[in-house]
Amino acid sequence: MSPGAKSDAVGGARAWFILAVLTLVYIISFIDRQILSILAEGIKLDLKLNDAQLGFLYGTAFAIFYALFGIPLGRLADSWNRVWMVAAGLIGWSLMTTLSGFAATFAMLALARVGVGIGEASTSPAAYSLITDLFPEKRRATALSIYTSGLYIGLGLSLPAGGLLMSWWRTRFPDPGTAPLGLAPWQATFVMLGFPGLLMAALVLGIRDPDWRERRIRGVSPWRRLGEELATIVPPLTMITAARRPGELGVNLAMLAAIGVAAAAVAAVSGDVAQWVIYGTGVYAVASWVQTLRHRDVATFRLIWGTPVVVVLVVAFGAIAFITYSTGFWASPYALRTFYDGPDAPALFLSQITSLQEVSMLVGWGSALGSALGVICGGLIADRWRRGDPRGRLFTVAASLILSVPLTVAMFATSDPLLYFILVPATTFVSSAWSGAAIATINDLVLPRMRATAGATFLLGMSLVGLALGPYVAGKIGMAAGSLRIGIFSLYAAAPLILAALWYASRQLVALESTREARAGVAIPLTMPRAERNR
Repeated sequence: MSPGAKSDAVGGARAWFILAVLTLVYIISFIDRQILSILAEGIKLDLKLNDAQLGFLYGTAFAIFYALFGIPLGRLADSWNRVWMVAAGLIGWSLMTTLSGFAATFAMLALARVGVGIGEASTSPAAYSLITDLFPEKRRATALSIYTSGLYIGLGLSLPAGGLLMSWWRTRFPDPGTAPLGLAPWQATFVMLGFPGLLMAALVLGIRDPDWRERRIRGVSPWRRLGEELATIVPPLTMITAARRPGELGVNLAMLAAIGVAAAAVAAVSGDVAQWVIYGTGVYAVASWVQTLRHRDVATFRLIWGTPVVVVLVVAFGAIAFITYSTGFWASPYALRTFYDGPDAPALFLSQITSLQEVSMLVGWGSALGSALGVICGGLIADRWRRGDPRGRLFTVAASLILSVPLTVAMFATSDPLLYFILVPATTFVSSAWSGAAIATINDLVLPRMRATAGATFLLGMSLVGLALGPYVAGKIGMAAGSLRIGIFSLYAAAPLILAALWYASRQLVALESTREARAGVAIPLTMPRAERNR
């Protein structure tokens, strides 16, 4: 791309169009991901599951594979066509969402959720990289916040969409035995929600990666590169990869043994073998990837895993997601169990609909509105705050967490259903304001060529710490205490540690941003324009 064309693309009309398309893709991904929340009660009844198993399906089964495959696919996005990656992932997870509708057992649904996770893993790292390239630094948090709003819009829209489709199917086919293919309402909803993503893929393929020609690595097959990356993270290929370097196999096996013993111990105590076997596999795979990255890409390792502040931030952001993912998933089941006599009971506020439809509409639209506005406003505040103080983005993250605590407590403590539904948009507005600032902070600490890998690492924390543990832990503690409310409140025990981590990072942030090149061992020509050096 010529310098003039590139200048026109950065922050121009085409950049905003691409951002809009990517945001729509993100909305679809989170509809497919979050739909399990409104379908949970039907799935629980038909497949005879408990709350810990529901948390496993929503969180761990999806999150571990989403996180693991996000790493090699994020690395691939740093050198391959990012638009093609988004389209391929969109097609993949849409097909797996449809297949979820044919699950007849817990294991079958878990495998389908694994497939959704792998499909979605290719999207955000490539999208983060594209958006960061398309927008100047002063608008970057705003652009990333708009993209991230797709997460919350999708979370919100999934509930009314799921409630509407389930009710429509139940009205048309009250007896699943006479329904097409014998599908129950929750199964039919999965099937129908898979199709929009397949249609959306055609629009995505109409976009052009602006830096594709410049970023292409001549003579290197992308599939061979992907295979090499998968070998660094997929067991048992990880052991073969480690064995190629003297002394590394012993270290790898020691990590495997330590993680295996810890996972087995927790599984024995909790009784949830699938949860901790898969989680332990995920932790070992990540450890193997980091071990390999230290040799394969020293500069990237130094700026991400070799920088303690970045690791602390990834864990801290994941811990915030540990709370927000849980409240987002359990909000609808909690309302149905607390304020109604069942999903088919009469609605309390809206006429001529069921409680399931009412909860899906009030929680769904409320959270969609609140969170979408919250994440965009948070991005604007973070960018403005940063202009006055380089630590402004981290302060935005901390403020979001602090202000969300009393609202969440009030929401889940009230016995008044009207107040509960009023608090949904207010709570999600505040609790979503941190996302864009967090992503921008991680990207500012690495070099441009590392941004997709940094995005994958950020998602690793969100998935491995947040999604894989939060919904499960809330469900498990809720079962033990006999109250889902207590399970949700218990998650806030992590808040003081999160704030301490943000304070620690804020003290070193400025120095780390100004020394990226030096710490990575990269020389930046003094003649390079300042704007390019700071991209």
